[in-house]
Amino acid sequence: MRKIAACMLALSLSNVGFAAQGAPWPPSPGHPQIPLWSGPAPDPFTAAAPENMTSDPKELIAGRPLISVNDVSKPTLTVYRPKGANTGAAVLVYPGGGYWLLAIDLEGTEVCDWLTANGVTCILVKYRVPGYDKKEASRTGPYPRSPVALEDAQRAIALTRFHAKEWGIDPHKIGVLGFSAGGHLVAATSTHDRIYRPTDAIDRTSVRPDFGIALYPGHLWVDEDKFKLDANVPVDRRTPPQLIVQSGSDPVDDVKNSLVYYIALQKAGVSAEMHLYPVGGHAFGLRHTDKAITDWPRLALRWMKTIGMIGDGAASAG
Repeated sequence: MRKIAACMLALSLSNVGFAAQGAPWPPSPGHPQIPLWSGPAPDPFTAAAPENMTSDPKELIAGRPLISVNDVSKPTLTVYRPKGANTGAAVLVYPGGGYWLLAIDLEGTEVCDWLTANGVTCILVKYRVPGYDKKEASRTGPYPRSPVALEDAQRAIALTRFHAKEWGIDPHKIGVLGFSAGGHLVAATSTHDRIYRPTDAIDRTSVRPDFGIALYPGHLWVDEDKFKLDANVPVDRRTPPQLIVQSGSDPVDDVKNSLVYYIALQKAGVSAEMHLYPVGGHAFGLRHTDKAITDWPRLALRWMKTIGMIGDGAASAG
């Protein structure tokens, strides 16, 4: 998924409101994008090209291609309101893509469809990424190598809390969910106070989530010779409850990333639940297959109920 190349074929991608590749990503109708920053973002980032979408028809997940967004220099969030009864909970979704690009449908809009169907507000975060270009390596990656993605992720939490009443959200039931690099952002936002200087009234609100769901997270296991969590993910007793899901057959982000994170959470006395599966690979998102790991959304809803974020109705929706 990290090496999705640009493709010149036009694809039928009406589910996200566009018909050809190369254009900026638009949400589906009725879901306006909101800029994350009221002024210039900290650590200004200018992508090498205008924001664009690509999709490789040869790279299929559960029989369907995925859509990636590249060269994002203007971060946004998009609010997806619950369908039916509102639980009051909200989840910010951080798509993966190796900190190079964003798997915007597989690990973004499809997640919002699931969450909103279960009464949870979904906040899809389009954070800054440079597109897959080795020349851009110094401008991307996990914090602190590059701060921009974590700055955007934290600002999105603050912005959601600031608008919580307006958006029908309980400000104490705001979680984060991410995949791969986005899974690392779940751990980073759960363990860091604000890393950027406050810019306006929005930044008076907390940037810590109330819970986190990390799926096949990367960048957590940092020492090939030692079983060690990255010191830049400072787990302590303030870390909120965490759910971790990963496959032992993941060829991209070794399962040790999840294991070292879980052990650190246990040592700190943080409530944590982990589901490891022998097979499943990487980048499965919510697309259902014959692999048991793709039943994780049902377990996630049950866990959210267990920690008091949603009620019985949503948890039974599966």
